[in-house]
Amino acid sequence: MPEEPSGGFGFETRMIHAGAQPEPVTGARNTPIYQTTSYVFHDTDHAASLFNLQTFGFIYSRLTNPTVAALEERVANLEGGRGATCCASGHSAQILALFPLMEPGDEVVASTRLYGGSITQFGKTFKKFGWQAIFADFDDPENVRKAITPKCKAIFCESLANPGGVISDIEALAEIADEAGVPLIVDNTLATPYLCRPIEWGADIVVYSMTKFLSGNGTSVGGAVVDSGAFDWTRNDKFPSLSEPEPAYHGLRFVETFGDMAYTMHSHAVGLRDLGPTLAPMNAFLTMNGIETLALRMQRHCDNTQRVAEWLSQHPMVDWVFYAGLPDNPYKGLQEKYLPKGAGAVFTFGVKGGYEAGLRVVESVDLFSHLANIGDVRSLILHPASTTHRQLTDEQRQAAGAGDEVVRVSIGLETVDDLIADLDQALHKAAGEVDRAAE
Repeated sequence: MPEEPSGGFGFETRMIHAGAQPEPVTGARNTPIYQTTSYVFHDTDHAASLFNLQTFGFIYSRLTNPTVAALEERVANLEGGRGATCCASGHSAQILALFPLMEPGDEVVASTRLYGGSITQFGKTFKKFGWQAIFADFDDPENVRKAITPKCKAIFCESLANPGGVISDIEALAEIADEAGVPLIVDNTLATPYLCRPIEWGADIVVYSMTKFLSGNGTSVGGAVVDSGAFDWTRNDKFPSLSEPEPAYHGLRFVETFGDMAYTMHSHAVGLRDLGPTLAPMNAFLTMNGIETLALRMQRHCDNTQRVAEWLSQHPMVDWVFYAGLPDNPYKGLQEKYLPKGAGAVFTFGVKGGYEAGLRVVESVDLFSHLANIGDVRSLILHPASTTHRQLTDEQRQAAGAGDEVVRVSIGLETVDDLIADLDQALHKAAGEVDRAAE
């Protein structure tokens, strides 16, 4: 198991201090919200050097903003990455992650076990860019190896999959990506860097929906792309956007000019410039505040979730519980390897009675909130087949772990006995309504 960097600060110290210094003019200890569109240049030479990427600084908040930059430094630090690009949402982070790599006709090999919205984005929306997603069952690494063609530019998975809680074998996937000469991109949203740091297992790029556990309070939508800085973009001819002259910057070569910051610089100077999925300074500020309690929250999330999952596994109205923290789960070994502090806070269970019973459960809770989010301090519940995964085929829903009977929960920070009591009454109420409907 990788350890904290020797000689450096611990995780909890870095989650509070990384990227944040007292504001030099006023001495404000918290990073201010720089709610501004643009920044005054010192003179014309300064302006020209900024636009030529010869000087680091701020031009326009679509590209860079001091509040967002502080968050980028913090996220990159916690992940062990070289640089980060924060953006407006997790979905925009996925597009930004692939944007420097892909050309029309290129392929990305993606896991079948992704969040339903990601499957739709990869399988349908990416086609409008001329990108093709090749889906494979990542449980067997050979499936990934067989799916790779000369057109493949990246391999994409979730470290801890939403909603099923499937855990990817990151180290094995990284070996395959290295053999193919392409980066491994890992969505680490459900695990967070507190539970798992994919870069330490060989991942090249990590993406986030910061909307979830990093923010942690359900107030802010945001995404992030973290680059390890370790991938050699010149090892083959697959990545001309990074290795070849960039016409918009007078023939500048990003790798030649910026070295291990090439990918992150391209994401700002080209990705944010032209696609424009800018993170609002207010959302960056709120997300930074959320990260300051990340370790405390994630441990409580995991402790509560373990208790709820164990209780549900014994409930007479529940067919099955899929949580990697349970001893009989097929991913228990991978959980102990990649997420030894806990298996996260999101899992699924199957309600006896199928689709209708699943609907009744989410309609019968009182303390749980029925909504389409995860990673809140509040406990949340959803029926994926009728919501987040309803646009998928039956086969895709089953592969993603979102069958008709499936209920997804995101366990919050409440008193765990209260959560158990709420689920118990909802399950019994749902069972009674289904029985009456069958009479």
